[in-house]
Amino acid sequence: MSGYTPLDISRWSNVNTSIETGQLGPQTLRGLPFNIHPIHFGASSSQTIEIPIQSSARWVIIAHSLFDSRVIEGEPPGQIVARYRFSFSDVEPVVVPVRERFEIAFVPQEWRLQYWGQSPFLAVPDRFDSLMPRDAGPWAQTGSRQSEVNQAAPERFFLWAWENPHPDRALDCLSIEPLGRGFQVGGVTLSTLAENPFGREPRQPVRITLNDMEQGDQPFNLSVEVDRGVATYPYPLPRQDEESFLSDSFRGWGQEYSNRNSPAYVEIAALPSATVRLKAGEDEISRVNWGEVLEQGRAQTPAARIEVVERGRNWVHITVVDDETGQPVPCRVHFRSPEGIPYQPHGHHDHLLSDQGTWHIDVGGDLRLGHITYAYIDGKCQGWLPRGDVLVDVARGFEYEPLRARVQIEPGQRDLMLRLKRWRNLNAERWFSGDTHVHFLSTSGAHLEAQGEDLNVVNLLQSQWGHLFTNTEDFVGRPVPTPDGRTIVYASQENRQHLLGHLTLLGLKQPVMPWCSDGPDEAELGGALEITLSHWADACHVQGGTVVIPHMPLPNGETAALIATGRTDAVEMLVHAPYFHNEYYRYLNGGYRLPLVGGTDKMTADVPVGLYRTYVHIPPDEEFNYENWCRHLRLGRTFLSAGPILRFTVNGAQIGDTLRLPGNGGTVEVQAEAHSIFPIHSLQIVQEGQVVASTEEPHGAERLSLKAQLTLDHHTWLAARAGGPGYDQAVPHFDGFFRRGIMAHTSPIYVAVGGEWWMSSPETSQYMLTLLHGGLEYIRQRATLHTHGTVTHHHGDDDHQAYLERPFHEAIEAVHRHSHHP
Repeated sequence: MSGYTPLDISRWSNVNTSIETGQLGPQTLRGLPFNIHPIHFGASSSQTIEIPIQSSARWVIIAHSLFDSRVIEGEPPGQIVARYRFSFSDVEPVVVPVRERFEIAFVPQEWRLQYWGQSPFLAVPDRFDSLMPRDAGPWAQTGSRQSEVNQAAPERFFLWAWENPHPDRALDCLSIEPLGRGFQVGGVTLSTLAENPFGREPRQPVRITLNDMEQGDQPFNLSVEVDRGVATYPYPLPRQDEESFLSDSFRGWGQEYSNRNSPAYVEIAALPSATVRLKAGEDEISRVNWGEVLEQGRAQTPAARIEVVERGRNWVHITVVDDETGQPVPCRVHFRSPEGIPYQPHGHHDHLLSDQGTWHIDVGGDLRLGHITYAYIDGKCQGWLPRGDVLVDVARGFEYEPLRARVQIEPGQRDLMLRLKRWRNLNAERWFSGDTHVHFLSTSGAHLEAQGEDLNVVNLLQSQWGHLFTNTEDFVGRPVPTPDGRTIVYASQENRQHLLGHLTLLGLKQPVMPWCSDGPDEAELGGALEITLSHWADACHVQGGTVVIPHMPLPNGETAALIATGRTDAVEMLVHAPYFHNEYYRYLNGGYRLPLVGGTDKMTADVPVGLYRTYVHIPPDEEFNYENWCRHLRLGRTFLSAGPILRFTVNGAQIGDTLRLPGNGGTVEVQAEAHSIFPIHSLQIVQEGQVVASTEEPHGAERLSLKAQLTLDHHTWLAARAGGPGYDQAVPHFDGFFRRGIMAHTSPIYVAVGGEWWMSSPETSQYMLTLLHGGLEYIRQRATLHTHGTVTHHHGDDDHQAYLERPFHEAIEAVHRHSHHP
C-alpha cells in the first residue's frame, strides 16, 4: 500500500457499532487503504469538525455518502451539502463545496428504479466494476452473463479525490462543515503519488508468456487479479507463427484452437501503483507492478514475462469491395495484431460467449472457427485497429478467393480498403447455393450471414427441443427475399422424434403440428407418441412443400419407410464419414432415386451457414426463386459442397439426368472436374458405391480433373465426389463439434439400359424390412401412448395405434412390390 496513508478519524466517530455502519477499522476500497470510522452528520448538525493532517499530500481521498437524496424528489443536482476546507500553514485554505451528484451522492440500501443513473459526476463507487464468474452462475443470469461484466454499485460510500494545488506544502487539517443535510464521512486517505487515485487510462492488451514449458502446455486455466484496477478474462493466444498463419491453406476459414496456458493475453486498466497477480488455477505463479510494465514495456519474473504489445491505435473505417465491380461486398472479417490479439469491428465480439459453447446463444452476426472470431458485415465496418502491422482475414463463401494478408496502419490513418476477388460465378452458370438446415438465426441475421457467405438460400427451421420452442416468430409461410432477389430466407420447420428420426419440411405455408413427439431430447418430458414422420411428410406435400431427411439416416427408425413410400424428396449429408455414404449408397443400389443435398444443422456460432451447402441448377429460361430452387432440388439437379465445386457429365448427360442405353449396354465417357479454394487430394467416380475412376494429388491441389471410359451393361447410377487423400481421409474444417470434412458429392446420373431405370438389391430390401419391423415393434411395445379413449388426437382417427402403424405397413408392402418389379 506504499504511497497511500489512511488517517485515523476514530476519535471523531460518533457511531459505535458495526451493526449500524458495517465493518469498522482498516479496509481496502478500490485497492486503496482506509481506516473506516464513520462520522455521521444529521440534518440539524451545525458543528464543524477539524481533522489534523500535518503532512504533505498530492491527493486527499474521502469516503463519504448522503443519507438521502433530494434529486429524486425533484430538487436539481448540485445542491451544496457541506464544505470541505483544506488548510495550510503558509497559504490561503482551499474551500470545496460538496454538492449532491458531484462530489457526493446517496447510497441506497435497496434498489429502486429512480436511483438508477444517478451516479455522481466527480466521485466513484467504493468498489470496482467486476467480471462475472467465468464458468458458473445462476441460470437466471444466462442472458446477462454474456455481457461478462457487472457495473459497480457502492456498498457504503462514494470516493472523492481532491487534488492538492500545493503538493509540496504540508496540509494542516481538513475541516468538515455540514450545511443542513444528513451525510457521513467514513474515512480519509492521503496519497503522495502523482497518479490519479481512480485512474484515467483505458485498458491495455498484455501478452503473457510462461517460462516453464510444461506449465505453458497445460490446458488453459489462467486468471489475472489486479488490486487497483480491473482485468478482463485472459485468453490463450494461437501458437502458429505469423508467417505460417499468413500462408496457411485455411486462410479465411479459421485456425486450430490453442487451449494452452502460454502464450495468452489479458487486458488491464489499473493505477501505476497496482499489483498484477497471475494465477494458474488457485495458485499464484507471478506478480508484477503495473507501473513497471507500463514504463519498461514488460516485466520479467521467474515464472512469466508480461508485456504491453500495443503501439497505439486508430479508429478505422474499413470497406471491403469486390475487385471486379469496386462495390462494397458482404463478407466476414477478422483483424488481429501480429501477436494474435483480436480487434474486431465495433458491434462485434472479439470472443463469442467468452470462448465457450454457443448452442442457442450468441448465434448471429459473428462466427468462431477454431481460434478465430469473424464478424459478418455488409461490406463496411469500423472500429479500433492497432498501429503498425495488422493481420486481416476475410472470406466470402466458396466462390471468392479468401484474403489473409498483412496491412499497415499508420498514425492518423482513418480508412482502409480491402479487395476480394471472385474466382467463380456459379450463379452465372445457373447454379444457386443454399443451406437446407439452419436453426436459431433470426430472419435478418440469416440474410446477413447468407450474403456474407455468398449463399442464395437459407432454410431457417423452427423446431422444438424438449420444452423449448425456437424461431416461432420467424415463421411467416413465405419466402423473404432481399430487394435484389439474390438471397432468400424461408422460415420453415424441422419436425423431430428421438428414435424414428428427424424430418425437414421446406416451403411450408402453415406449421405442421405437433412439431416434435414422444419425449426428450426432441419433445417435452413425459410426452406421448402423437405422430409419425410419414404423416409429417404427407402434410408437407399437401402444402406443396419439399421433404428432406436431414443428417441421413440418423436417427434411423423411419428412414426406410419414408424412402420406400416415396415420401422423401431428398436426403441430406451432414458429416464426411463412410457410414453416411454407405447408407446413401445402400438406398441408391436398392433402386431409390434420392437427390443429395447439403445442410449444416447450424445451432451454434461456430458453424458458418452454408459450410455444407446445396448447389441447385436452374435452367436459363427459368428465374431464380424459392419455388424453382426447390423444384430442381427435387429433380436431383444438385451437388453438395463443403468447398470444392464439381462438374460431372456422362456422355453429356448432366447431374440428375437419366442416360438411356440400348439393351446390350455400351461404353460411356465420364468427365469430372473439381475446383476449390481449399487443397483437394482426390477426385473419384463412383458406380453403385464403388470407385471406378479416380485421380489423386498427394500434396493437394486447387484443381483436379479426370476423363474415363466405362462399359455399362445394366441399370446403374454414377456420381462424382472430391475430398481428402483417398477421399475417405477427410481434411476437417475448424467448425465446432462435427469438424466437417472438406468434400463435395454430386447427386447421381442414372443410367438405364434397355428400358426404364430400375434397380433392386435383396440386401437393401432385407435391411429396410428389418428397420420397418423394428419401428412397428417400437410403436407396439415401447412408445408412450395415451390410453385408448382418454384423448381426442390431432388427426381425429378413433384408432390411434392403427394411425401410427399405417405408414409402416404401407412401406413393407412397397418394399415387397419394388423387389419383384421386373
